Amino acid sequence: MSKAPHLTFDLDTPGVSTGYLVVPGGTDRGELSLPVVSFNKGEGPRLLVTGGNHGDELEGPIVARRLIKWLPEAQTCGRVIVLPVLNPLAVEAWSRNTPLDGLNLNRVFPGRADGSVTERIADAVSRVLLPMADTVFDLHSFGPTWDFPPAATTHPIADPDLMARTVRMAEAFKLPLTLVWQHDDTAGMFDITAQNQGKVFVCTEFGGGTVGADNLAIYEAGLRNALIALGLVEGKADYPTFRQQKFGQTLETRPSDELKSPVPGIFEPRCSVLDEVKQGDLIGILHPIDSLSAESIDIRSPETSIVLAITSGAHVDSKQVIALVARPLEIYESGSLRPRVPQRS
Repeated sequence: MSKAPHLTFDLDTPGVSTGYLVVPGGTDRGELSLPVVSFNKGEGPRLLVTGGNHGDELEGPIVARRLIKWLPEAQTCGRVIVLPVLNPLAVEAWSRNTPLDGLNLNRVFPGRADGSVTERIADAVSRVLLPMADTVFDLHSFGPTWDFPPAATTHPIADPDLMARTVRMAEAFKLPLTLVWQHDDTAGMFDITAQNQGKVFVCTEFGGGTVGADNLAIYEAGLRNALIALGLVEGKADYPTFRQQKFGQTLETRPSDELKSPVPGIFEPRCSVLDEVKQGDLIGILHPIDSLSAESIDIRSPETSIVLAITSGAHVDSKQVIALVARPLEIYESGSLRPRVPQRS
């Protein structure tokens, strides 16, 4: 058994090459072999595309497999490495985290060679694949209990030049939203590891709820738009149609924009994603279930904003996030950010 992660083929081989990223075994389980394909057409951009970071977000692996089918005929230059499923153990269990060790792969990067299986996957990707790319697209979705528009996301980056380049790349997907997302919980995220190395990293959040044909078409079109912008394929980009409309907004959201349930209950949405709301507008209603005499609780917008995500009619626990709001954002060439107050039309 190899003691170091490795590929079973040479990425420098011209043309299409397939093989595996081998993740060494440990005390918890034996080695893993993650399928990888490389499309090498010489000089040009170097892109890494990954999916299946979270096991209950299956749009990414599907769109990555679609990319593998059409890219050989469309690619004009450069190299694209595609790893459709980063965490097969989580995907097989349809679980956000790895069942074997309970860890979230997107919170353990750059990983540990002597760690648990999730940490070893992160270590293998960080050491073997990440150095081979200048740009990374990590394909996510927002999970099965949320309504969320297709979006290309990043977070504030200290380097203003990298911030501006990353936002421009995210906007090139031409998805309904480009989102600059401030997280409280960023330690160990894949994008942090890549951006610390000066790489452009875009995390796509391909909607929420169940996997559907219409949404998959939007996600695939967005990915193609991004490859056109990079110069890897030729063609004309277009904004995909989402719910009978074409959008293209750049927003920001902060930890304070998370609306949480004050008590356990059933959440009833009273608005839709991308709705513009003013301070005090009704977002939804929380219905307590432990007492018929308890009054339902209105969840209202804290300020003028845009509804970014909303729990899709589910029972929620106290302090659980049930909605997210955001506001328009301008990105200057310098990489600095300036929020704009949305106007109701």
